[in-house]
Amino acid sequence: MKRALILNGLLLLTFWCNAQNSNSELKNVRKIIEASNAIYADLANKNGGSILTRYTNDACLFPPNAAPICGSEQIAAFFKDGPKVQVKFTIQNLYGDGKTAVTEESYYEMTDLEGKKLDDGKVIVIWKKTKDGWKMHRDMFSSNHPAK
Repeated sequence: MKRALILNGLLLLTFWCNAQNSNSELKNVRKIIEASNAIYADLANKNGGSILTRYTNDACLFPPNAAPICGSEQIAAFFKDGPKVQVKFTIQNLYGDGKTAVTEESYYEMTDLEGKKLDDGKVIVIWKKTKDGWKMHRDMFSSNHPAK
């Protein structure tokens, strides 16, 4: 009986330690994602391809009412000459181990450069840890409003 209690105690301690590490790692990744999200629209507005620094080389976008857009060339073309906007992302949840991949569930609000609201919606992004840091690997987004 004593042996079983000690074993259960050790197992509980192991699970608790793993949960704490995962939570700490997700907190660190969250800070990285928040920093990336804060400059996302600025990079897209430059039209110089700098938005590609946020994505893996084999990333895919999944925009609403359109086919998937995969690879650096197609993603650069998607953003080239797009409207100049500001976007605020609000992370709702992060899922994953914080070591190799994380899924971000966020809401967004898009405004023009004068602050007039243009859209709001939701985003699911799969972030992948690369040799160059955390990058967006899959990016799916859609408006909360019917297509016009």
